[in-house]
Amino acid sequence: MKISVDQSKCCGSGMCVLTDPDLFDQNEEDGTVVLLVEHPDAAHEATAKEAASLCPASAITIS
Repeated sequence: MKISVDQSKCCGSGMCVLTDPDLFDQNEEDGTVVLLVEHPDAAHEATAKEAASLCPASAITIS
């Protein structure tokens, strides 16, 4: 699994960080998503997919 983020789409809602703070963080300046782990292990697969589905700006892609 690979996670990609598009910071230009991000609206800074923070749903990703609330869903899995081991994978996502927020930029301190503007609140946009910061990807911490591009290729997470299987233990984070469900929360990564949930974060992508909860993102109101569709800034997170899972492949």
